Amino acid sequence: MSKQDTHTISVLVDNKFGVLARVSGLFSGRGYNITSLTVNETQDPKLSQMTIVTKGDETVIEQIDSQLNKLVDVLKVEDLTNQNFIQREIALMKIQVTDANKKSQIIQLVEIFEGKIVTVHKNELGIELSGRATKIDDFISLLTDFGEIKLARSGRVALSRDEEF
Repeated sequence: MSKQDTHTISVLVDNKFGVLARVSGLFSGRGYNITSLTVNETQDPKLSQMTIVTKGDETVIEQIDSQLNKLVDVLKVEDLTNQNFIQREIALMKIQVTDANKKSQIIQLVEIFEGKIVTVHKNELGIELSGRATKIDDFISLLTDFGEIKLARSGRVALSRDEEF
């Protein structure tokens, strides 16, 4: 059995109607899962940048790369996984907390992880945290010790560090 590694794939596409549907359809049509997907317009409004996080062995990733490159509106596909690249996610969380001591502990934890308290209500804290996915995972793991949290995550955005301009 082969190992399924997480891969971060950067895809530059024409900013046209239906491109996202074709890319996501390629994945679902072949039984591949997208763990995270972010899409944004680039500085050039004619282009969009997709960051796709998926899992698969080397053969699966090669197939994904090949199939993406066959799509008409795809201009460039790059598996960033084994490269030097910048990656970040953002997470917004809220947690109900009535105990002042626990609230203080959560605030300290937010400071340690270089997050921000974005809302404070009598029995609730709103938290913003950005960074690598593992940092956010670690924070969430610690935060759940204080109670149930509500969470929204952006998904990964990534750029190659060695990219030529």
